Amino acid sequence: MDYMFQSGFLGTRAPLFMDMVTIIVALLPVLLALAVYPAVKGHYKTHKIAQVALYIVSVIVVGYFEYGVRIGGGFEEFIKGSSLSHTFVYYFLLMHVAIAIMTLVVWTKTLYSALVASGKSALPGKASIAHKKETKITSAFILATGVTGLAIYFMLFVL
Repeated sequence: MDYMFQSGFLGTRAPLFMDMVTIIVALLPVLLALAVYPAVKGHYKTHKIAQVALYIVSVIVVGYFEYGVRIGGGFEEFIKGSSLSHTFVYYFLLMHVAIAIMTLVVWTKTLYSALVASGKSALPGKASIAHKKETKITSAFILATGVTGLAIYFMLFVL
């Protein structure tokens, strides 16, 4: 797995795995929006497959990221090149982690309830209003995770 720690492709101090994960996290809100489009057009099966696939890929990416961080020395190793205050970045990271954990919980709940409602033929249908409300909340959490994740990347590897 030495390839993970080669220089990244974004021209920063970040290792390759961090650049890869950062690009995926930055694209996730766009990919999720694109995966909603089939539902708008009435292609619910395509929408369901796309959403489940994005969820699974995202969980795998987070696992890959966590593995890389752990074997790469963790926060203490990555903060070394930053010009920012260790304490500031640390507390910002804690906030990001809290948002990311809440995102996983909310996204899992949204996906689970959608799959259950779909299995009961309530989606699309009587569960649609609740599903749309849940997805807006989930989308906000995913966006917040992405924005704070990008901020951490910049704090650790650019500034």
